[in-house]
Amino acid sequence: MHLLTLKDWTPKQIQGVIDFSIEIKKNPTKYRTSLSDKSLAMIFQKTSTRTRVSFEVAMTQMGGHALYLDWRTTNLVLADIGDETRYMSRNVDCIMARLIKHADLRKMADASRVPVINGCDEKYHPCQALADLMTIKEKKGKLKGLSLVYIGVHNNVCNSLIVCCTKSGMKITAVTPIKNEAAWDSELIAQAEKTGLYSTSLDVKKAVKDADVVYTDTWVDMEFFLDPKFKEEKEKRIKLMLPYQINKQLMRDTNTLVMHDMPIHRGYEISDDMIDNPNSIIYDQSENRLHSEKGVLLTLLAKK
Repeated sequence: MHLLTLKDWTPKQIQGVIDFSIEIKKNPTKYRTSLSDKSLAMIFQKTSTRTRVSFEVAMTQMGGHALYLDWRTTNLVLADIGDETRYMSRNVDCIMARLIKHADLRKMADASRVPVINGCDEKYHPCQALADLMTIKEKKGKLKGLSLVYIGVHNNVCNSLIVCCTKSGMKITAVTPIKNEAAWDSELIAQAEKTGLYSTSLDVKKAVKDADVVYTDTWVDMEFFLDPKFKEEKEKRIKLMLPYQINKQLMRDTNTLVMHDMPIHRGYEISDDMIDNPNSIIYDQSENRLHSEKGVLLTLLAKK
């Protein structure tokens, strides 16, 4: 069993990981040796803060070992990805890969004899979505019947939220003036539309009015934010997206929880005062990456 997109996970499996993660967070000592003698290979083709920290600490706190592998300092840059994965999967119990292309992650999963976890690629970010819904359930006590509004660029995070929300009985509205073509998944959207829980809108004020949760993400992918070659596109996006910024004016007269998966670009997708607002659960959300990764790891390794 792999964790690649969540599209092939059942609502019961998704809810199971969320509830298990909450249980692990409440009783960490109970799981202190759960991954004793287990090893996780962590492969990074993209930069990372939360994904690396959460998985590495999760393995350590449960008695296991995490091996950090920078893509550029391995033979993954030279050799066939399938061959390298076949070798690695004979040495470790699980592989977590944070890659640029989902197609490469698929090749790894096809070649691996151990579970493969998607630590983020251009199409999906399932680990983030699981931690997000864990956080919402902690705060609200339930998921079914709640309403989440995602505001920003339709990207990998948006895709995974759509899957997780619709399979958990949550309504999700995407306010996405820009669609990242590399992330677009027609099959995912078609399946979400069938549930009756997914909708789109460009009326941001109306969308947030009755929302339980408002969520945003960077307007520019992390690998392009400081790239001078992307300067013109970055300026174009900022001009188009500024009316959709989460700020006090937009959130006035609401009692909505505010979320952001980080890294945050302050003053762009969200204002400073909303990051530190009493309704912001951004740092609880980021902390829960650790507890959610534990739930994912124990679930996958138990079914290996």
